[in-house]
Amino acid sequence: MKIRKGFLMREVAGKNVVIATGDAARNFNGIIKLNESATLLWHLLERGADEAELVDTITETYDVDITTAQNDVSMFVTKLKGAGIVDE
Repeated sequence: MKIRKGFLMREVAGKNVVIATGDAARNFNGIIKLNESATLLWHLLERGADEAELVDTITETYDVDITTAQNDVSMFVTKLKGAGIVDE
């Protein structure tokens, strides 16, 4: 998976947010606020990580079991896909 062109993460008032620019802004209005783990996943998706790599990183970085990591990653990716932010 990879973040689509036109979606950028920026720090605003100490918080990481996703904004749409250019053509992407025509279909996406608003911003998404990212917490610490979502920011980590965002950076991996910028490189084209797959869901398994995202889960592995979450379990290695945080004290969380594999099932919880899979559920959380799946929910995050589903939200990004629903908003048209990631390509498969």
